Amino acid sequence: MPSPLFSVVLPAYDQHQQLKDCLDSLLSQSFRDFEVVLVVDKSPDAPERLSEAYEMRDPRVSVLRLDAAVGVGRSRNAGAAHAKGEYLLFLDSDHVVQPEAMQALADRLDETGEVDVLLFGHSREYRERVWPGGAAKTLASLGSEVFAPQDRPQVFGAPPLIWDRLLRREAGLPGFPDGHYDEIPVVHQSLLTAKRVAVLEQDCVRIRRRHTLHPTGSPGSSHFDIFDQYGRSFELLDEHQELAVARPFLFTRMIRNFLFVFDLAGCVPRAERPQFFHRANEYYRSYLPENYHRPEGREGIKFSLLASGAYAAFEVAKLSQIARNAVARS
Repeated sequence: MPSPLFSVVLPAYDQHQQLKDCLDSLLSQSFRDFEVVLVVDKSPDAPERLSEAYEMRDPRVSVLRLDAAVGVGRSRNAGAAHAKGEYLLFLDSDHVVQPEAMQALADRLDETGEVDVLLFGHSREYRERVWPGGAAKTLASLGSEVFAPQDRPQVFGAPPLIWDRLLRREAGLPGFPDGHYDEIPVVHQSLLTAKRVAVLEQDCVRIRRRHTLHPTGSPGSSHFDIFDQYGRSFELLDEHQELAVARPFLFTRMIRNFLFVFDLAGCVPRAERPQFFHRANEYYRSYLPENYHRPEGREGIKFSLLASGAYAAFEVAKLSQIARNAVARS
């Protein structure tokens, strides 16, 4: 039997009982030339019975069982090693694939020919509200032609999500590291080594959670892992001098990501906020590109406060903004 066009690698962590919807959205696609590799480890959130039921229901679904609770990154590595498709798509249980998305991806590949990375649109749903994906403006700026990353360095400014792109398996997939934010260096390495990249602006995947941060890391992981993950990305960038032009875009994305995590309720405990802020300041100073221009407006003010290491001023500014928003809503 010939290899399928797509392999969907899906770690079966089902904290909010959404895995069934994800699988149903895949198996209801009119395009059928794909396989689903369900990776079930020993985590209590990994539903083996549900996974087995889908394996029995559809020959395109296979269950890969791991003998320990290893976390998302290692589950993705195991699933990728087991996959046979020409392109890899990494999903999580709280994703749904939009109707006819697989056909749209296949059609786009027919237009472009073989590419190393195919980026596509996504959206986010929470409490019956839907938002456009964080990469929408970047995707729109990249154009419809196939390109090399050095010719469109703004691609490094997109959020580093592994589930809004297809990766060609034969191009070589870097391993996902342990910890939270395991996607970051993998996304950036796949772009740094890519020769041909293309875009499909159509929304193909919808994520159903309050934010795009994955709630499950590897054992012992924490939100401080984000620093090491971006450190890996910049080390990889330094190995590709032809892509030095991407540094300002990657830097801006890094700082935006730090600030997002810092501001998001429930991510960084109150007692650890000063430590997180000052670690972010260290990375700002260490990786700041020459002649860098900060974003404008309110975001630029946040960048400036982080650059100066002014933790107290940053917190005061945030409280002031919260107060202004509350007044505006009253």
